[in-house]
Amino acid sequence: MALNTLAENAERLSQRIQETLQEKTRDFTKTAAASYLDATDLDRPGELSKLLNSASDREKLEGLKRVIAMISKNRNASAHFAQVVKNVASPNLEIRKLVYIYLLRYASSEPDLALLSINTFQKDLRDPNPLIRAMALRVLSGIRVSAIGSIVALGIKNSAVDSSPYVRKAAALAIPKLYQLDTTHLPALMQTISVLLRDRSPLAIGCVAVAFNGVCPDRLELLHQHYRRLCKMLVDADEWGQIHLLDLLVRYARKMLRRPSDGKSQTDEVSQDDEEDGDAQLDPDLDLLLQNARPLLCSRNPAVIMAVARTFYYVGPATEHHHIIEPLLRQLRVSEEVERVLLEDLCLIAARSPDLLRSYASRFYIRARDISPVKRTKIRILVSLLAPDNGHTLLREFKDYVVDTDDTLVGDAVWAIGRCAQIVPETTDSCLAALTMLIRSSNDAAVAGAVIALKLLHQLQSTGSHPSSSKSLNVVSALAFHFDGIQNPRARACILWMVGQYCRRPDGTLPSVQEMPAGLIRVEPWAPDILRKAVKSFKDPASDVKLQTLTLAAKLFVVASADKTIQLLARYVFSLARYDSDYDVRDKGRFLTSLLRGVAGGVYKQEGDEDKEEAQEGVVLRAAQVEHVLFTGRVMPQGEETWFTRFDTLGTASLITDQALPGEELRKLPEWPDEGTDSSLRDTEDELPAAPFYAGPLPVRMPGIGNQALGSRRGTPSNAMTPVVLTPGGGSSPAGSAPKPGIAKPQFMDLDDFFKSEDEEDDDEDDEDDEDEDEVEDEDDGETRGNDDRHIDSQRRQAAPTVAFALPTTSRSAPPASRPSETQSDDPSSPWNEGSKSDGEDSSEDESEEEEDAFLRRG
Repeated sequence: MALNTLAENAERLSQRIQETLQEKTRDFTKTAAASYLDATDLDRPGELSKLLNSASDREKLEGLKRVIAMISKNRNASAHFAQVVKNVASPNLEIRKLVYIYLLRYASSEPDLALLSINTFQKDLRDPNPLIRAMALRVLSGIRVSAIGSIVALGIKNSAVDSSPYVRKAAALAIPKLYQLDTTHLPALMQTISVLLRDRSPLAIGCVAVAFNGVCPDRLELLHQHYRRLCKMLVDADEWGQIHLLDLLVRYARKMLRRPSDGKSQTDEVSQDDEEDGDAQLDPDLDLLLQNARPLLCSRNPAVIMAVARTFYYVGPATEHHHIIEPLLRQLRVSEEVERVLLEDLCLIAARSPDLLRSYASRFYIRARDISPVKRTKIRILVSLLAPDNGHTLLREFKDYVVDTDDTLVGDAVWAIGRCAQIVPETTDSCLAALTMLIRSSNDAAVAGAVIALKLLHQLQSTGSHPSSSKSLNVVSALAFHFDGIQNPRARACILWMVGQYCRRPDGTLPSVQEMPAGLIRVEPWAPDILRKAVKSFKDPASDVKLQTLTLAAKLFVVASADKTIQLLARYVFSLARYDSDYDVRDKGRFLTSLLRGVAGGVYKQEGDEDKEEAQEGVVLRAAQVEHVLFTGRVMPQGEETWFTRFDTLGTASLITDQALPGEELRKLPEWPDEGTDSSLRDTEDELPAAPFYAGPLPVRMPGIGNQALGSRRGTPSNAMTPVVLTPGGGSSPAGSAPKPGIAKPQFMDLDDFFKSEDEEDDDEDDEDDEDEDEVEDEDDGETRGNDDRHIDSQRRQAAPTVAFALPTTSRSAPPASRPSETQSDDPSSPWNEGSKSDGEDSSEDESEEEEDAFLRRG
């Protein structure tokens, strides 16, 4: 029978090994083209249903893999819901995993069928395998059916105290899902979070931070008792858990801890005294966070490094900010995606703290393989790092970028040249020369950028309405000369504004063209011709060009009101503006027409009473007043591109998208409190000072052997404790351990002698017991003997540990206690007779009388 059973087991094992080998062989021989994700016939008619309904686990697994592949390719697999769900209780772990994945995808679309498997999930929550328990809770919380909210809450509560950290991790991740499904469970979830915050497993603590941020992000006072432990667990937590823990601890520090000693925010300057005394006055709890976060700068995960950089930047003193620069720059070489994200954060750091990155300016030079957004971000960073010591170097870089094939980069490079002239005055002449050369470029983007940059420079450097130097006036005339070749609307509008602003000749200067009409003596020779070209192309749809054309016409009309040609051009362009389709153009035309009524009788002075609107009474300004309004009341150019349009929180996605995203409000940090909370709130029982250690000899009291301490001598009261002093083998005896005069030495010095004497007594007493068994029946003597036995047993339990504690142990077992005569020694100083001298003497006399009576009866 046993042989048959063994043969059957061997046959089953052989079949199982053969199936396993076939599965492994098929996996090894499978090519990329034959994989599930690349297959096009995953749902052949009838074949997939046959696999799912098969009795073989191998075929079921094959069918489920095809179903999951269909889901990954965004193909509808809901038709197989019933066939998949019936395998939810399969003993095969791989099958059950795929069923759980399928349910997470389609449980919301088929809630009625998903509820049929609830009992199975509840049963799996008590499965001995922690992986099954965690997967069951994950799927149960992923079913978006409000009817099972109570069941999920109970499962989370039980799993929160599970012995497996993997199950507790699943419970923490299920809490935000249940809260989003039904907010009425908030009190129970808060209690569960309080329990999970005490978790000491690095595997689960990161998910606990996720649950806290998802349910009660503002209840930071719940972290008082756990703050220091969470800081110490940072290094041991998993990578993504470290990110959430750092986010939570940073918000706690900003709300509960004292501001760093420098007293500055991340955008303020740090004084020299603050730098010297910063570390000495740093909050100990804040320093604990920084010290435990610093090792994470060596993490292999760029997201962890970014989280640590955010921690140092927003809660650390300014003297600690330099620690984050090298790790961030090192991550730029990881991948293009990481580079794209980190450059936005570095751009924000460069805008607020340029000194941190100024020595690394060469790391941000543009490479040919960089994508367009990366190029633009690097240009912004380089502009922020401009300083007198690197201005000429960066200017050469900007000039090289102008010849790039990317028009976006060309425009940004031209703008950077203009910014260089503003930030570093020593480079102004070089920048103006470079921008003037770009006007003659064939690249429209370069020309438009150069014109806009020149306009801004002239606005900032000019005094009054005249250029600050002859070089600047030559630049304006060069722009006017190239007006016909510039087609960009913004560039044409800029040229019209500059021509109008600098069309007046300074007082006391003679015109360069002697044959100019008398009415144009105060006007530069190129200004009227630019007005003529602008009026000729007034029909163009660009509103900016039309508005600047009206402004130029009004300025020339004020300066050269006596010239007939200027009057005709102004009247013509204002007539066109009155009937323009753009209401901004119409409104500005009416405004300028009313403003010019006091200059040479107005624009329409020869039309008589034709236009009653222009003849209305009102305030009329003189020519000098109108000239002052038009030329000295200028404002900064409108529509200029700004480099830093959004200063948001470091480490957020809104830096890239330039718009608020859902969930980003949690990333906003609270302001520092005036005074931090009391540090005693963060004390725990583990951190309380330990009791002082008593170095002297302590009394040894062992439970279960009476009140008398080990090592006590005869006559010593039970409440008087005597220290036990152990003597190392081969060493000298401690003081007080040597025998003293007047004290009897014990008979037995080791266990071998003691057990040998016990064996001899046992032999003698056994013979006497056989003879006296039927003769001795006296009730009084039996009671006395019983009392003596109990008393001696008590003494033996007290004395036996003393011998075993002081002498080396042997393999012999102690003899059983039967009678007082078997255990007690004749020596009165023996430890077995301690505290029972009178009882022993009475017992010996009774035994002698009994032996005599027995001898006489036998005789």
